[in-house]
Amino acid sequence: MKKPDRPEIPRKTIYRLSIYLRCLARLKDNAIRTVSSEALAKVAGVKSTQLRKDLTYFGQFGTRGLGYDVEQLSAMITNELGTKSLQPVVLVGVGNLGLALLSYRGFEKEGFEIVAAFDLDPKRRRDKKITQPILGMDQLADVIREKNVKMAILTVAVAAAQEVTNTLVTCGITGILNFAPLVLHVPEEVMVNNVNLAIELENLSYFIQGG
Repeated sequence: MKKPDRPEIPRKTIYRLSIYLRCLARLKDNAIRTVSSEALAKVAGVKSTQLRKDLTYFGQFGTRGLGYDVEQLSAMITNELGTKSLQPVVLVGVGNLGLALLSYRGFEKEGFEIVAAFDLDPKRRRDKKITQPILGMDQLADVIREKNVKMAILTVAVAAAQEVTNTLVTCGITGILNFAPLVLHVPEEVMVNNVNLAIELENLSYFIQGG
């Protein structure tokens, strides 16, 4: 959703800002304090003209001949993306994929915390030990309200995806990361990012033809 008094940033630019943020994190880890637009664009895999255009949403900054202050630019992008503090997330559907995502320790480093997971059969024995509680669907609304959760990861079967989505939206979720291979119908104010691994492989298949 658009922030007040700021131009709406295109979705593709938001995606690239996330990439720039990870590149800046690596520069900070290596104690690099300033970076030119050409150097940052190269490690991000974009043209420098594209990077400069993306960064105009933050106004004019950066020093000619010196480039961008790594710490300052990182803070500005972090603030824009809303990951300054840990964002609570819920996961619905604790099958193999859901369990793998719950086991991944990298989310917190990136500013997200899966606070709870939900499943139709929360007591079922699972192979991996996880730290998050697995709860029944009847507790979903209470947790979302208590933890002020706005984002959800959806890893349920196709047949249940739309129904679960409707429940999430009713509970106040406005951002969904959807792993179900299905186009979800949501209100205009709700954002859905689809992760379809088959489509990604299909795209790769096209590019390796004749290789």
